[in-house]
Amino acid sequence: MQNLSARYNYIYNSKVILANHQTELVETYVDNYDQVLPLYLGPDVDIAQANVSLNLKPMEDIIKKAQAIILDKSYSNYIDDAYILLGKANFYNGNYFNAAEYFDYTAKTYRNNTNSFLEALNWKARSLMQLRRLKEANQTLDSLEYIIPDIKKQSNLADPFATLAQMCIYLNNDTAAISYLRDAIKASNQGQNKIRWTYILGQLYEKQKDYPNALISYRKVVKSNASFEMYFNANLSRIKIRSLQNGIKTDKQKELLALLKDDKNFDYNDQVYYQIAETHAADEDYQQAEKNYTLSIQKNTINQYQKGLSYLRIADLNFKQFRNYLKAKTYYDSTVNTLPKNYPGYDLILKKNQNLQYLTDRYEIISLEDTLQAIAKLPEASRAAKIQALVNPVEITTANPVITNFNSQLNYGAGTNNKLQPQNSFYFSNPTAISIGYSDFKRKWGNRKLENNWRQSVRTSAQETTQELANNTNGTPVNTENIVAVTKDKETLTKQYNENLPVNADLLNKSNQKIIDAYYEIASFYLQELDDPIEAQEVYQTLLNRFPANNHLAATYYSLFLINKNADPNKSATYKEKLLKEFSTSPYAKIILDPSFSIKQSELETVVNKQYNDIFELYTRKDFNTVIQQVSETTKSSPSNYLSPQFAYLKAIAVGRTNNVDSLLNAFNTITTQFPEDKLITPLVKDHTAYINEHLADFKKRTIALIDFDPNEPPFAAQQVVSNNQVTQNTLPKEQTPKAAIQPEPTVKKPTDTKTPEVAKPLPTAVKTDGLFTDAKSTAYYYVVHVADASLTLSSSRFGIGQFNRGNYGESNLRHQLKEFDNDQLIYVGNFSNFDDAKTYAAGITPQLKQIMKVPVNIYTGFIISKENFDKINSKSLLSRYMEFYKNNY
Repeated sequence: MQNLSARYNYIYNSKVILANHQTELVETYVDNYDQVLPLYLGPDVDIAQANVSLNLKPMEDIIKKAQAIILDKSYSNYIDDAYILLGKANFYNGNYFNAAEYFDYTAKTYRNNTNSFLEALNWKARSLMQLRRLKEANQTLDSLEYIIPDIKKQSNLADPFATLAQMCIYLNNDTAAISYLRDAIKASNQGQNKIRWTYILGQLYEKQKDYPNALISYRKVVKSNASFEMYFNANLSRIKIRSLQNGIKTDKQKELLALLKDDKNFDYNDQVYYQIAETHAADEDYQQAEKNYTLSIQKNTINQYQKGLSYLRIADLNFKQFRNYLKAKTYYDSTVNTLPKNYPGYDLILKKNQNLQYLTDRYEIISLEDTLQAIAKLPEASRAAKIQALVNPVEITTANPVITNFNSQLNYGAGTNNKLQPQNSFYFSNPTAISIGYSDFKRKWGNRKLENNWRQSVRTSAQETTQELANNTNGTPVNTENIVAVTKDKETLTKQYNENLPVNADLLNKSNQKIIDAYYEIASFYLQELDDPIEAQEVYQTLLNRFPANNHLAATYYSLFLINKNADPNKSATYKEKLLKEFSTSPYAKIILDPSFSIKQSELETVVNKQYNDIFELYTRKDFNTVIQQVSETTKSSPSNYLSPQFAYLKAIAVGRTNNVDSLLNAFNTITTQFPEDKLITPLVKDHTAYINEHLADFKKRTIALIDFDPNEPPFAAQQVVSNNQVTQNTLPKEQTPKAAIQPEPTVKKPTDTKTPEVAKPLPTAVKTDGLFTDAKSTAYYYVVHVADASLTLSSSRFGIGQFNRGNYGESNLRHQLKEFDNDQLIYVGNFSNFDDAKTYAAGITPQLKQIMKVPVNIYTGFIISKENFDKINSKSLLSRYMEFYKNNY
């Protein structure tokens, strides 16, 4: 009796539910025909959440029925079937971990039942493949393949052969995949599977450039009872292959254009234009190619994946052929926001997009500074009107786009099934349920606008008028918050334009320097990162034309010398001569005269770093006389090394610790005289000098200028006793500190000489996350220097960071602290109240890091992080994960 009820009350009904769900999945799954289709379908979930069930009601029903057999029908012959059903229900619920465990248990427990053993191994391998645990899946398939000869019923082998073929596709072994797939098609008795697998067989043949067999497979699909989408894509592939076959001349474009005339192909016109564009690109007619890629985007209705591919092709054309990097940047932006992250090469696209942001930012600086200079040249009475014209540009108003079908409301496209999220039983929180509902709706009603009386295909004129009024009044709801934000931003922009106008010679020089730096960085980026010497030379030449005398002249001459070395030897010789004549002592001139100079320079820098660290150790032990002696000897042997200002600073402090204030002031004056352009030590020494002069009477009373101080900080601060992981904040001396100077964590102030106009703040956007780290706004940010070697002592490097902070952020109460784990050390500086302040700090300190960090340049890197994200990092793996998140989202 248990066998009877188990088989017909539970097993049969469960299989019916499962078959219906599989049919619905086939109808709603959005295939990407640009890639080889998957041989079998399953929900594609985030692997990090693969143990979270989608809670699909049909699957929950199957689980209950299977559990009822195991618990209540334990003497029946269908316990193995029940466990397999549990595994399949979990598989289609997206809970692949549980599914693999159920199938593993079944395979081990029912090894003597050949059919159950085969099915369990097959589905276990599929579950592991969904989890991308390919090594384990491959081992399971080895066991499965071993028992295939024992299977007598051929139809039972169709699914295992398909699984083996899928594994070969994952492993890029297309030849083996074709062999298994042909066996699967031969063994299968299910029509839809045979059609799908035949199409995939054609794709594999096409990849191997076996065009005759690919054409045979596609023709079979065209003549079969395939879905219209598969039929269309098979026909499209057939046209493409016929044009590629040797000895067969066809007008591919004519055949493709013929497809546009068929109304049934309306939703697939984007693919047709895409293929037309591909033919133009193959013929190197890039203008026509871009035109048709653009038409593909314009004609796109439902296939977001296809739109993403068209964006990508236009971006690549502008990047590689037209060399219009700014336009390429905008299309790469659209690409990364449209294509799913599992698209092959997505990371490379993202990297290009991020690199081009570098160019875009600098071109915007040039544009902004040119605009500000142009406004500053106007009569004062005319400036306000010009600024208002910039802040309030004339806008051409266009009709708001109307959503043309129910599909657009659901945002239903290529990404729907490619990235399912954990769901719950509430209908509108369940994308799979929505997809099924959409499919049912479209089957019954077709594409209908989401509007009143949508059921009526023919309406009265009164109804049409009412609907039109509704669209006009309700189509764009008024958002008062947006209006307030825009008004506020316009006021802010007006203020920023006025504040940053270069109205005197000093401000004009600073504005010009921003333009010079931007041009130089753009040209260097073209040359070094994009490997585009032609574009680099053009930008270098623009820089020279606009600013014949600039602070990058030696580097520019050297770059032009290298660019033209093979292309134009005469021009190269000209720049070589200029460099050797005008900058004979520069590193670039020395490299030309001695190609091994850079290697020697790196070795010299290593020696200098060691000398500095040794002297700094003496400094921390308060052996000041030896410090003075050692610095003097170092200066004699290497008078112009890149750490000379810092050696001089150590000597000056040691002088102050052993002599009176006059000797200290003389040492400070020597630094400012010898190193007027230094951006690390000289600003700090000027602050020290100003403070001493302000309190000179008190200093004159001392026999020794500097007394009782922490050697890790300069003797101009009230020292705060802290742990080994924290370096103190900087205020005035204890005995002279005014009360107003003691403040709790004030907001960081930007250096007055590095003001840049702020861009109007955008409206809030969705928070990005990788499951652990987020880009959510925070009230505390750090700038972090990561040193990938725990064996190095960083006290001298931290001292250098303190010097930079005091010289440039003296009133900001910045602290720098140390965090250690594994083989890594993190020096983190904060707190910054917002990301922009941290970014400004990073832009200021990054050019100085070579002088600040007394460790090899290849083992440290800087980045910005919120306090919430920073607190989560306690291992190398988490640090690497954050760096990937930082690279992709900031």
